[in-house]
Amino acid sequence: MSLTSPGPSPSRPARETESVFKNPGLYSSIVLIVVAAVVGWIFFSRWSDNRQIERQAAQQKQEKQHESDRVALDQMGGKTLDIQAFYANPGAIHRGETVSLCYGVANAKTVTLEPQANPVWPSYARCVDVKPTKTTTYTLTVQDAAGYTKSQAVEVKVQ
Repeated sequence: MSLTSPGPSPSRPARETESVFKNPGLYSSIVLIVVAAVVGWIFFSRWSDNRQIERQAAQQKQEKQHESDRVALDQMGGKTLDIQAFYANPGAIHRGETVSLCYGVANAKTVTLEPQANPVWPSYARCVDVKPTKTTTYTLTVQDAAGYTKSQAVEVKVQ
């Protein structure tokens, strides 16, 4: 009995073992995985950057809107009761003509305009037509929910 291993038998060819590293499919798969990871990272980073840009733009828009609202509120009287405008157009008329009394108020609960019969209410810009027969002083009085009042007068000259 011989201790050496028998050599390849002539009826069976020797089996060559191929190395895993000589398999082109392995390298192709690795390259595809790396490319997919890089492309995925690029998409993710750009998506993340875009979200950050959108958040910053939304915050800037919100800040601008807040500032615009604050300015508008201040222009319309803020939180205080105010007669912002009260005037006659035209200021002088001939007997029988009509004049517009225009007013703008802020934070008023009630508005009265005397002497005249037309209904008036709180408004930022409203005009009421009147037809005085003589020179008349009209008084606009506003009152807020707390009961504070303010008045302003305008004279319409009738010639």
